[in-house]
Amino acid sequence: QVQLLESGGRLVHPGGSLSLSCADSGGTLRNFHAGWFRQAPGKERDFVAGISSTGINTYYADSVKGRFTISRNNADNSVYLQMNYLKPEDTAIYYCAATRDTWYYRNYDRQSKYSYWGQGSRVTVSS
Repeated sequence: QVQLLESGGRLVHPGGSLSLSCADSGGTLRNFHAGWFRQAPGKERDFVAGISSTGINTYYADSVKGRFTISRNNADNSVYLQMNYLKPEDTAIYYCAATRDTWYYRNYDRQSKYSYWGQGSRVTVSS
């Protein structure tokens, strides 16, 4: 089992950058595929980015392609989301999730794919 903790969320101005981190205190995140989801006020939780356990494969929602980068450092059991050129519509609570499904390319953008979730980190993009 993996226990996920997100950090790094804060208030940023439009056009700014922010990096979120997802850490596993249990020291097993390196063995899991991981994803970032976000939930804006009044909206459902949506897929943002995903990364395979090895870091070889990455996936992005169309809304963040070219602006966000998901990465991981398996030596530290951490997954990151670098967010650039932030827009007000990026405002949301960002959640880290993990799965041990054999084939990550299948349904990586679906919440049901992931077995473990963090509590979320709030990102506010406003002037």
